[in-house]
Amino acid sequence: MIKIAFVSENSEEVSRISKIFAKNPYEFTALCTEMQSADYLQIVQPDIVFLDSSFASAKQLAKQIKSYSDSNIIILYITNSPEPELLKTANAFITKEMPDNLITSTVSVNLKTKNALEKLSNSNKDLADSLYRLNALYSTSSNFAETLDKKKLLSYMVEGLDKALSFSLTCTLSFCTEDEPVLILNSLYEISDEILSALKLRTILNYKNAFENPPYEIDEENLKVIKTVKYPGNRFTFSLFQYDNMFAPISLGENVFGCIEIYKDASFSSDDATCFQTIARQAALPLKNATLYQEIKETNHKLEKLERLKSEFISIVSHELRTPLTSIKNSLDILKSGKCGEVTANMEKFLDMAGRNVQRLSGIINDLLDLSKIEAGKMDFVFKDMNIHSVVDYVKSALSEVAKEHGLSLLSEETENLPDITADSQRLEQVLTNLVSNAIKFTPTGKNITIKTELINAADIKCHPYFADDIKKLNGDYIMVSVIDEGIGIAEKDLLHVFDKFAQLENSLSRKVGGSGLGLPIAKQLLEAHQGTIWCDSTPDLGSSFHFVVPVAKVPVIS
Repeated sequence: MIKIAFVSENSEEVSRISKIFAKNPYEFTALCTEMQSADYLQIVQPDIVFLDSSFASAKQLAKQIKSYSDSNIIILYITNSPEPELLKTANAFITKEMPDNLITSTVSVNLKTKNALEKLSNSNKDLADSLYRLNALYSTSSNFAETLDKKKLLSYMVEGLDKALSFSLTCTLSFCTEDEPVLILNSLYEISDEILSALKLRTILNYKNAFENPPYEIDEENLKVIKTVKYPGNRFTFSLFQYDNMFAPISLGENVFGCIEIYKDASFSSDDATCFQTIARQAALPLKNATLYQEIKETNHKLEKLERLKSEFISIVSHELRTPLTSIKNSLDILKSGKCGEVTANMEKFLDMAGRNVQRLSGIINDLLDLSKIEAGKMDFVFKDMNIHSVVDYVKSALSEVAKEHGLSLLSEETENLPDITADSQRLEQVLTNLVSNAIKFTPTGKNITIKTELINAADIKCHPYFADDIKKLNGDYIMVSVIDEGIGIAEKDLLHVFDKFAQLENSLSRKVGGSGLGLPIAKQLLEAHQGTIWCDSTPDLGSSFHFVVPVAKVPVIS
């Protein structure tokens, strides 16, 4: 029903206009005094007000009408001589001589304009609400991306719901923030013990109905509660359960993190429901990521502990083995010397075999001790300026005879006048000895092993992509030492593991020659202590090339 008010002291005009709008859809009211008009217009706020310009307080009433909040009242002045001041408040003017059909047309046009403006206003309000809700969703998503703390994630979820929906109460049943299920209440007002008991029961029932096979058993009596109250001075009554509410599980696939119910003293719209479900689903993914991250941290902690225990065990065992091994070696030396009686040819054969195995076992124990020292940061280094030629000469002299016994030729290709390096010569000899010894083990009779030295810039180093990250860390000039053999080679899939601890690549020859599998990882760590690195290239059945680099010694600047 369209409400029309006519403000005038002119009974003839009132009668004329009332006859025009006496039928539906109009409800016509005539007002003839200032007090009556002011009260009626403020309380009823009709759709259209006809103001007789001759009415004493017409201008004041027009200003009063325009001051009403959210007022969209149409003001039509009845006058034969429109004043410029009236233009500020009038929607249209009607003269006393205007025909009835023109008056109804004027009213109709203004009503259509009013309806269009109201629709536009409502659309703008809906658009503003949607934009605000989208902004709340975006802000919540951004917060979710900032942390892997489960308590913070649930807190961000509740904050997002508060921004988007302005709730009265949320009940979040969480399985992921404590060692046991916990009910987290975010409330506008204080909650009595009676209401709290009812909320517990309601939450548990909703949870059990939400999942066919609830993953957790919940004891209502012992359910832990965490409350956050915004205005503790006020208190909810049982009318809370008459509020509109929504419920959603917080889960992703088989991962169940909890559930949430939200209460509001006003009705939720369909857009509110969509927003609520979206935020609850958004929370599930970062909660899953946080759970996986926590599992990884715990697993890494366990692995670190096991690694530490293993290193301690290796160190203890190595030291304990060394003492009896020394006694065995001394006993064998005494027996071989003949001090305990004549040594026959067969006896000497077995004593030599025992001696070789004692030496081999001693090498393994030394490797274990070196590894434990390196990992504990207790390896001693004596760095000084030196030339790489001395290291190559030492290793070649020490292993040439061993290579010859295996039917191999140990060669060298050394670049002359190489600059010095700052290094521990004993540790570099250990690295190179290990590389050449491996080459001897895995190279068939009649082949060559070559030790090569050269000066190279880090930018010119070429290697397999597996080792590219190590090479990228290098910068400047280096002395590169290569051990090149014509042996069995290494399959590409195994290249990445050649420097792993206790790694013995699976082939018949490796099983035959044995070894601790620690030589290469020790070499790698020794070279890292020298600010260098090691890598390899290999082709099965054609041979392998192991390369390591040590930086050129810095030349002191003379000022």
